[in-house]
Amino acid sequence: MALWPLSSPSGLVLTFSFTSSAKVLEVRFGFKHSLFSSGFIAPQALKEYHVIALLHKTMSGQQLSLCMSSVSFDDKPMTQDTAESKGLHTRAHSSLLVVLLATLLLSGLFFMSLSVFSAESAFAFTTNKATAKSNQTEGNGVIGGKETRLTWEGTVEDEQVSQLTLQLPEGSDLQSATTKVTVLSGLTREKIEVTASVQGTQVVISFATPVDAQKLIRVEISGMKFPADGGSYTVEGTYTTEQGAQKLASSPEITIISNTPVQALVNWLDAQPWVEAWNSNHFLGMFLKPQLIVSSVVMLFPGWLVCLAIVICAYPVAIVLGMGFALLKISKNPLLRALAVVYINLLRGTPFFLQIYILFFGLPMLNINLDTNLLGFIVVAINSSAYLSEIFRAGIQSIPQGQYEAASSLGMNRFQTMTFIIIPQTIRRVIPPLTSDFITSYKDTSLLSSVGVMELMMFAKNLTTSTGNMTPYMTAALFYLAITLPLIKVVGSIEKRMEQSETGKTVSASVNKTQALSKEEN
Repeated sequence: MALWPLSSPSGLVLTFSFTSSAKVLEVRFGFKHSLFSSGFIAPQALKEYHVIALLHKTMSGQQLSLCMSSVSFDDKPMTQDTAESKGLHTRAHSSLLVVLLATLLLSGLFFMSLSVFSAESAFAFTTNKATAKSNQTEGNGVIGGKETRLTWEGTVEDEQVSQLTLQLPEGSDLQSATTKVTVLSGLTREKIEVTASVQGTQVVISFATPVDAQKLIRVEISGMKFPADGGSYTVEGTYTTEQGAQKLASSPEITIISNTPVQALVNWLDAQPWVEAWNSNHFLGMFLKPQLIVSSVVMLFPGWLVCLAIVICAYPVAIVLGMGFALLKISKNPLLRALAVVYINLLRGTPFFLQIYILFFGLPMLNINLDTNLLGFIVVAINSSAYLSEIFRAGIQSIPQGQYEAASSLGMNRFQTMTFIIIPQTIRRVIPPLTSDFITSYKDTSLLSSVGVMELMMFAKNLTTSTGNMTPYMTAALFYLAITLPLIKVVGSIEKRMEQSETGKTVSASVNKTQALSKEEN
């Protein structure tokens, strides 16, 4: 019940109240007026109007109808001039009529916005929930194309329901499914004869006795399979009352995991006796679970690609920066040397983890907001450049001084000497340490997970948290080894070939010198 006082321009006081239910809204208007004119007071009269607002339900919504009952005016006789009094009352009644019509219009708009017209009241049958039982060995997910149990619940609101039809997602398999229907009144199970039949992807449930209002209907479909493609699905359908078939409100979404070839392999492993025996060992089951290894490879692959992309894009930039600062450090200009020394020592002397934090949290404080992957690329490039600069500097300084003298004797300046003579030989000599530094930078990308970069270790961390098993971390280690081990082998092969080449040159030079001395003696 609500009450609003309104005042009209003519001095009339209007109050009205309303009561509401599911179908009928009653509005009561009471008018009380006092009229003053030419030194006399008109008699007071209480006028009461009744307006009934009928709520009509349709398949698409509700309609509101307003009806006003007839009203008679019981005015007391006046002692003043009759004509004047009638005119006065005519004006009063006209004002009342205007206020009434305006109020009817406003109340109609008001009632159309009431919560009684909400989506919930549009249905005589409320869908409470729809859940699927997990059919996953690890985790709580539901795999498509694999048997599970669907539980659906709904409550009858204000009408009797004689039939219920549940529409399952297209592509669902109900061939071997069994349906159990339970009708509850509170915690008490109702004894109602129920028949259930499967028609394609529909489950049609008929009640021998219509289910009354405020009863809960629970439907359990065991042995059904959701679509193998996976996705987010809802359970829809219709219900039948005395007014005919009406649409059922959609259930909450059910997330289904796609049944990919990888998932099929996991399902096959679940059924293998040796896998069960392997997992029965606490250590093996915790760190090297076969099913999780297979699924982790697929789930961690996107993070591995991010890892590779960052280091592959950052390293060429690091090489250019490293070579530049190496040349600055061996420059004859003391200012340039000082700049290079500060840059190299500062980056090499502080932890990479600290540099990540400074860049990721410092730049936003300066209102510089960049993508996390881009920030990861920048910090890896900067950090690697400091180490590469020392590698290049050592390589340049390892070139014999005679190379510089020979180039000078040929008329080359310092720039030409470095470009055509020194740097090509330097690159050849620094390939092994360069490869080793690349491996280090590749592994260091794991530190980016601490600041939210979705790389390999972040994926492994999330998967380990969801499964409660350490196998995803072991799978991440396999991804790192897949890159580092071949590179280590390549570095070893390069070093061996370089050693053989240097040894061959030395032996060849010794043989040539010996032959020359023999010729001179003869």
